[in-house]
Amino acid sequence: MPSPQRKATPVVKTATPKRFVFLLLDRFTMMSFAGAIEPLRVANRVAGEELYRWVLAGEGDMVTCSNGAAFKLDIGLEEIDRDDVVLVCGGLDAQRAATRTVLNWLRREARRGVTIGGLCTGAYAVAKAGLLDGKKATIHWENQDGFLEEFEQVKLTKSVFVMDGNRWTTAGGTSSIDLMLKFIAADQGEELANTVADQLIYSAIRTDQDTQRLSIPTRIGVRHPKLSQVIQMMEGNIEDPMSPADLAEEVGMSTRQLERLFRRYLNRSPKRYYMELRLQKARNLLMQTDMSVINVALACGFASPSHFSKCYRSHYNTTPYRERGTQGLPAAAMAGRLSI
Repeated sequence: MPSPQRKATPVVKTATPKRFVFLLLDRFTMMSFAGAIEPLRVANRVAGEELYRWVLAGEGDMVTCSNGAAFKLDIGLEEIDRDDVVLVCGGLDAQRAATRTVLNWLRREARRGVTIGGLCTGAYAVAKAGLLDGKKATIHWENQDGFLEEFEQVKLTKSVFVMDGNRWTTAGGTSSIDLMLKFIAADQGEELANTVADQLIYSAIRTDQDTQRLSIPTRIGVRHPKLSQVIQMMEGNIEDPMSPADLAEEVGMSTRQLERLFRRYLNRSPKRYYMELRLQKARNLLMQTDMSVINVALACGFASPSHFSKCYRSHYNTTPYRERGTQGLPAAAMAGRLSI
């Protein structure tokens, strides 16, 4: 028996399709781009009419994403319609990809009232253009340390996506899907958005209230409330580290008990675990900002640059100065070092 034909989901009739301009930066992330464009395609298919259309924009004729796939661009950085939505697709080496030409184009279109968003590290280019000052925004968790240091006027959150007026940002990965489903729901109704989600086998739609990282118990693979509480305090006090005694007192246990807790579940001392957190932030700052090594050391709780260098070498088998130098490596050598 032939299957019954699926009925198109009722939609709000629009005079002209809404156009999205995907600004593809060099070595952009495929996942974030696909997560934004596919819901639009599926929405058109389900609705039975062209609700949305899109073009690929950028510098030159072609652009290559982080996995090596090349895309032919439809348009250059020319003037677009005021009703368009620009989505900046970022990925690896966000600072280098945010060229002066890109920033000037974003500023010009923003002055004309165009809605502009940043997917994954595309938020860096939008912020660098000054378009997120005073706005709530988000960016991939791996890039948050550097972003906070460089853009103090931006109200950075840990949400999977943020829509603050005509400025949109996502954390990367699959968060583009959540952003676009939110847009489709507001533009054409919840029924269409839910049908699109079903077509994408996307059963857990997140909101702007959801955070991008896994919970501490999930990340460490241990469900122990006091251990999670201590780790949360460590992550919140990187610049001014708390002593093991103070951490233990905050959760109502002795320093010896705290030591045993970390040894049992994480196979390291609280001091060692804390040091690894601080060094990870230091590495992020070295790779993502132009902060001096001394300032990076201070931002991560090291009073002495020599002590910082010694700890860094012990953990990463290189010095902070040499790590900073790797930012000039060819693209292939940098693959996988920033974002996903």
